[in-house]
Amino acid sequence: MKKNATSIVFTGDIGFDRYMDRKWEDEQLLSEELLDFFHSADHVCASVEGALIDAVDDGSRGIFFHSMNPEATSMYKKIGADLWAIGNNHSMDAGAEGVISTRKIAEELGCLAFGAGLNEVEASEPIYLDEAGGIGMFGVSYMAECIPATATEPGIFRWDDMDRIARLIKDIKSKCRWCVVIAHGGEEFAPLPNPYTRERYIKYLELGADAVVAHHPHVPENYELFDDGKMIFYSLGNFIFDTDYQRAHAYTDLGILLKLKFSAEKIDFEAIGMKLDRAAGRISECELPEIFTNIGQSDYSALA
Repeated sequence: MKKNATSIVFTGDIGFDRYMDRKWEDEQLLSEELLDFFHSADHVCASVEGALIDAVDDGSRGIFFHSMNPEATSMYKKIGADLWAIGNNHSMDAGAEGVISTRKIAEELGCLAFGAGLNEVEASEPIYLDEAGGIGMFGVSYMAECIPATATEPGIFRWDDMDRIARLIKDIKSKCRWCVVIAHGGEEFAPLPNPYTRERYIKYLELGADAVVAHHPHVPENYELFDDGKMIFYSLGNFIFDTDYQRAHAYTDLGILLKLKFSAEKIDFEAIGMKLDRAAGRISECELPEIFTNIGQSDYSALA
């Protein structure tokens, strides 16, 4: 029986290495309030920041090399993450083998992975939920540090491949009530999106997408609501991610869990704040960050 309404919780970035290595074994890592929020949704879309594979840096990435022991999937199961956004600037840190391993593990667990693949077709392939009138979703990544997939080489789906993105959105909207773009982009550690990031996400909406949910800045940013019911969430910050270079920046211990609630008529949302207690190694619910508010065109015009 098809669901007339459904909900999806979206996470910020997840990296089970550095200070978070083996933290998937800690039964107390996540508070009960956070787990309850995850379990209240029909689906959970996790931002998988790095390949699920046993790998070591070849020397080219240094402190910016990220991969995760496949055992970390025990935490993905715990929060109910059945949708994996795997396109990001660390997708290719472990090479093609990392992409192969991540997609294989997702398939074995019955999860849908998107945003990176062995070629541009696989990387750009949408996932579909036959719920709330139909939901189509695909992932894009910015270009500064990401390795794009080509016709024959693995990588991410480029966020500036506008012809292909336009075709994807049109195709999704011909089949589904809703189109959601998951974007890995924007400036790291910035409190607001820069103009070219905002303009690009708005362009996705103009092409027919209904919502954009983004990560990569590693700090929470604002959201933007539009008169036609469309919405952009510019950065959910970190979820499970902690490194020395993160600790050098303010607000990297904060994140947002976002729940989009779909019916055939509209999208609503709710969100909770979360904070990493680095001393205790615990992640708990907290007040939503003040920056997580609706900032619209008039505000941006004033800033300009």
